[in-house]
Amino acid sequence: MNYKHKKGWIFLILCPPLIFLGVTWIVMALWNCLLPEILGVKSITFWQAMGILILSKILFGGFHFGKGMRDFKEKKMREKMMHLTPEEREKFKEVWRDKCSAGFFNRHNRTNE
Repeated sequence: MNYKHKKGWIFLILCPPLIFLGVTWIVMALWNCLLPEILGVKSITFWQAMGILILSKILFGGFHFGKGMRDFKEKKMREKMMHLTPEEREKFKEVWRDKCSAGFFNRHNRTNE
């Protein structure tokens, strides 16, 4: 392995943890600068900021391991749609339009068909 490739691997290994530590520091700094004055909460430590960052990722962001799986699902769905007849496609669209038209809060109020 030549020296140029070795340098690239070190960069790839070191960058994600350093970025994560930097984002954690930013979360801590923003929390400590803004929230104690606005909401009257206590200041937090670096490790508490890291915990908040991880918790928010779990609760709101999920863990997406690249877009490869999403692309695979879209491709699989596209293939299924290609094999449907035009009548089946219209029926499929109508069913989903009906499911989505009620909205999130009204979907439990509908009567079952």
